[in-house]
Amino acid sequence: QLQASGGGLVQAGGSLRLSCAASGFSLEHYNIGWFRQAPGKEREGISCIMSSGGSTYYEDSVKGRFTASRDNAKNTVSLQMNSLKPEDTAVYYCARRYYRYGCSSHDYDYAYWGQGTQVTVSS
Repeated sequence: QLQASGGGLVQAGGSLRLSCAASGFSLEHYNIGWFRQAPGKEREGISCIMSSGGSTYYEDSVKGRFTASRDNAKNTVSLQMNSLKPEDTAVYYCARRYYRYGCSSHDYDYAYWGQGTQVTVSS
């Protein structure tokens, strides 16, 4: 099971830290993608962190503001979100992809998803 948490309501310019916790399996064999879906919009990939944590990827709109990290010993992945904007408002999801297949920004490349966590940024 994957469980995303840490969402909430924050003012523009603020920060949140999302966590993605795994249970029942070890995250160390998986790359983890972060996605979000705003009301009325398609789900978009915003970040991916490789299984070793050595490489991370970011969609342009979050680059420089969001940072993904992982602690395989604790079986968790985090997404630090700074300088939040109202357009970051969405439900955020984490998903796993077997490490051999690399990272992807496409949701169809991820077979296992956690429940989302709502992030709301007020202006």
